[in-house]
Order: sequence, then structure tokens, then C-alpha cells
Amino acid sequence: MKSIYNRIFGLLLLLGASSCEDFLDVNENPNNPQDAPITGLMTNATYETALNVQRIGSITSNYVQYLASPNPASASDVMEPLNYSGTWFNLYNVMTDLTDLISKAEESDAGHYLGAGQILMALNLGMTVDIFGDVPYSEGFDFSAVTPAYDDDEQLYAEVLSLLDQGIQNLAGTTAISIGDDDFIFQGDVDSWIKFGNMLKARFMLHTPDASANELLSAIDNGFEGNEDDAYVEFFEQRFNPWAQVAINNENLLLGGWISTQFIEALDGTSYPAVDPRLPLMIGTTDDGEFIGVPNGAGRGNAPEQGARSTLIPGQYYTSELSPLLIATFAEQKFIEAEAALNSDPNRAYAAYLAGIEAHMDMLEVPEGEKEAYLSDPGVSMGAGSLTLDDIMKEKWVALFLHPETWNDARRFDYGYKDMTLPANLNTDLNNQFIRRLPYPDNEVSRNGQNVPEVSLLDRIWWDE
Repeated sequence: MKSIYNRIFGLLLLLGASSCEDFLDVNENPNNPQDAPITGLMTNATYETALNVQRIGSITSNYVQYLASPNPASASDVMEPLNYSGTWFNLYNVMTDLTDLISKAEESDAGHYLGAGQILMALNLGMTVDIFGDVPYSEGFDFSAVTPAYDDDEQLYAEVLSLLDQGIQNLAGTTAISIGDDDFIFQGDVDSWIKFGNMLKARFMLHTPDASANELLSAIDNGFEGNEDDAYVEFFEQRFNPWAQVAINNENLLLGGWISTQFIEALDGTSYPAVDPRLPLMIGTTDDGEFIGVPNGAGRGNAPEQGARSTLIPGQYYTSELSPLLIATFAEQKFIEAEAALNSDPNRAYAAYLAGIEAHMDMLEVPEGEKEAYLSDPGVSMGAGSLTLDDIMKEKWVALFLHPETWNDARRFDYGYKDMTLPANLNTDLNNQFIRRLPYPDNEVSRNGQNVPEVSLLDRIWWDE
């Protein structure tokens, strides 16, 4: 597998240097190719989509208290507005490439490329709406529209679900051109793309207040069947997993990846009775061999030296140089199933809840005895009749470590995780409440200000109202 990535890495570098300009920049760059091949667009779109998941996760991991800043009152910790122009650009850059890919696929009767492109467009558009709300889409990729209009976030969610349905249908049909090694996620495996589309349909339907539980569970029935179906991008010698780079940087005193006290205490027996064997497989100890976190907003206090607090460290599942960057997993899908079935079918919900825990533990290669001991703990194995939404959300929060989907869960759950408290030195504009959205980026406000909605960090995305 790695040899495939090395062979096409040169193509990726070319695309990275020459990919489409920001959708608001209509001036042609004579040094950029104006007609990228469909295979190159697929390579760039699959790779950059995984990076977009990580880029958003690096923002939201402080909000859901996976990570904490070692410095007191750091803006990321205390939920102050920051400029996310880079995140905006990266999302729109991928969606611009996907617009071209979809158009070329339609022209070439390449039904499988078309379906995969529609699924990737749904994912990137959905992630954009989830963090910003109303965004340009109908005019977002019309290069004659220098100041594109903003579309309603609820209507855009309908487009996300429609794109997923269309993508699944096109992948199940015929194609004049087959996807191959240019696909960094599934290497052209069409059945895997169909499962992925159904899994994403369940994820986005879960956000939708009036979604049909039966339809959601039907999507799950056609989704992932095990960890082997997970959607991810693998890395290679020329480019490390971004979380590995955070861990390496931290070792070199470029501080990042410090672990929140809340996360450690949720797994070390403080907030919950069961000690979770996944903790030492996800984060590092202090120099003294202890797990000690940083309170969000308060900083590292009287421990200024490196090694006195837990951080991400190189070489673990999430932080090895060649670790996969997870987009969607079977473990996540099982927790979606548990939540969706909780009221109508408690036995199905309970089985899915336990399967989600086991899937994540298998991913981390938790020793069998430790896995069985955790799953049999009365605080974890409470029985179908006693399973609550709190139980499901807590275990999903652990299993989706560093993933941005957890911020969607946190807002839907009204940040109701046990012992999750507001950070110290909270942004006073939040009025002692948790953040609900990202601000629109400075570049967009300056160039398209007449269309940018006026919002505060407390204004909610449509599904969170």
C-alpha cells in the first residue's frame, strides 16, 4: 500500500502547489494548470478531505476538552473568536476541486467517480455548515460571482443528504472509467464507497432533529460492517500524520497537544468508576509516569517544565508518523446506532453501544483481558434496561478522540458530559455559556461583507436550536 502512495506522491505535490485558488479569487494564475485530470482531482480531494477533518479537529479538540493549552487564558481554550480564514480556504478549495471532478465525471459517464465526488462534496459541505452555519454554495463555485450569496444552513443540510443519496445511487450503477489508486481512501473499492456513503448519511441524519430513526437505522444496515471498513487516509515517509507532527513539535518545545484534565479524569477512575485501559494507548504520562492534565483555560500552573503534564506523544495509535487519519469509523457508526435505537429498541441500542466500545478498543489493540475486564465492569456493562444517552455519549466521546464530530455531539448534548465544566478565564462575551459556532473568517468579512451574516459565538447552527 505504501508503495502506491509513494508513486503518486509527486502528483500530489503538484496538485498541492497548483490546486484551485480561493473561490473568490477570479484572476487566473498563468502558472497553474487550468484543466486538471479527473484522476488528479480524486487524489487531491481524498487526501485533502482527510486533512480537513484533522484541521477542524485541531480547532474543536479544545472545545470538547480533549486538549488544553499550557498557557493560561489561551484564546483556543477560553473560546475567543479567532480568524479561521485558512480553514475556510481549505474547505472551499476541496469543494472547488470536487465541483470540477463532478462535472468531468458527468461529461465522461464516469458514474463511480461521480458518486465518490458527490459523497466527498456532501462531507466537506456538511463539515463547513456544522462549524459556520449559512455559507455560500449555490453561487460558491461560480467564478463570475465575486461576492457569492449565502445559503440557508438548513437547506444546505438537505443538499448534503441529497448528495449522499445521489452518490450511493451512482456508485451502484455503471461507469465508463473505474476508480483506482488515485483514490487515497478506498483505492477504488466501490463497495467501500457505498458503505461510507450510508455511514455518512446516518451521521448527518443524527444531527437532524426530525430525521426518521427507521431511515437512519436503515442507512446503518447498509453501512460499515467492521473496523476493516473504516474510512481513512494513510500517510507515508514524505508527509507525517499531522497529529504525529504535533507530538514531535511538542517534544521540541513547540508546545501543542497538551491533554485536558477533563479527558484524563474521565478515563483514570476519577469521574467514572472504571479505569479505562485505553488511556495509556492514547496519550503520554508525565516524566514521573503519571497521567496529569491541564485544566482548560487555567494553563499548567506551577509546572512550567516540560514533562510535568501529559501530552500527545510520538508513536501511539493517533500520533505515529504513518498513522491513518480517520474520517469515519465503524466505532462511530455503532454509537450512532445506539443513540438512534435507544428509545425504540433498547436491546439493539445496548448491543451497538458495547460493539462501539469493543471496536475502538480493537483499533487501539487493547489486550484481550483488559478489554474484557472493562466491558464487564458494572459501570460499563449496565444492561439494556439501564443504558442511558449519557452512557452512549461518554463512550462515543472517548472513541472519537481528536475528531471534529465530537463538537457536533457536544452541542447536541448541550455539553452535558459528566464533570465537563466551563474553562477558566472564559471569554466574557459568552456569558458563562459554551461556544456554539465559529466566527466567519476575516478574509470573507473583508471581501464579501455585505453577504456575511452577523452572528455571535452563541448563535446556534440550525440543528442546534
